[in-house]
Amino acid sequence: MKKNWKAVLFDMDGTITDTERIYNIYWNQCAKDLGMNEFTYQDSLDLRSLNRDDSKKLLQDRHGDAVDYDELHTAVADSVMKYLQDNPVPLKPGIMEILDYCHRSGIKAVVVTATNLVAATGRLKNAGLYEHFDDVISAHEAKRGKPYPDPYLLAADRLGLAPSECLAVEDSPNGCMSAINAGIDTIMVPDLTEPDFELKKRLYATAKSLSDIICLIK
Repeated sequence: MKKNWKAVLFDMDGTITDTERIYNIYWNQCAKDLGMNEFTYQDSLDLRSLNRDDSKKLLQDRHGDAVDYDELHTAVADSVMKYLQDNPVPLKPGIMEILDYCHRSGIKAVVVTATNLVAATGRLKNAGLYEHFDDVISAHEAKRGKPYPDPYLLAADRLGLAPSECLAVEDSPNGCMSAINAGIDTIMVPDLTEPDFELKKRLYATAKSLSDIICLIK
């Protein structure tokens, strides 16, 4: 049955900007530089879009005091910011096509990101994407971040829409669960990992690229 979505809510890193891989590199590199050798590649994957409190708990449960989340997060954020100051912000294939389709079809396009608002706005402006979105919402503005539903519920509320009138596009499990928990149809465009069996059952669909979503919206 065709859905009549009135808004598409996009995650940012790993979904519309090809920056999740950059974060992944620096999570692991900064951990090594700081002597946090217990930190693993799987940790860096599991931290994607995860709110601060749950991130700290995840690392504490796995590694105790061997990994200091706050120190590591600060190092990663600074490293990524410097990298993106010195290099163009890479975009995911199909982003301009789907944004153009949304605009021509009268569908709102909104960013819902785990990144803080100042950094997210700057990144989108540097990428030439900011003016193409109707709003940018940071999970930091919500009571709880991803994978809780709060960021997506805030986005729907700001638009004056019911969650059922929105479609979410995400690349990571934590991001997908945030939108799903908000009662929003969710399409995953996998970036660093594919959805597992349980997540796949709860997704509206998966797509290979952003442009592939257009046929699902039509």
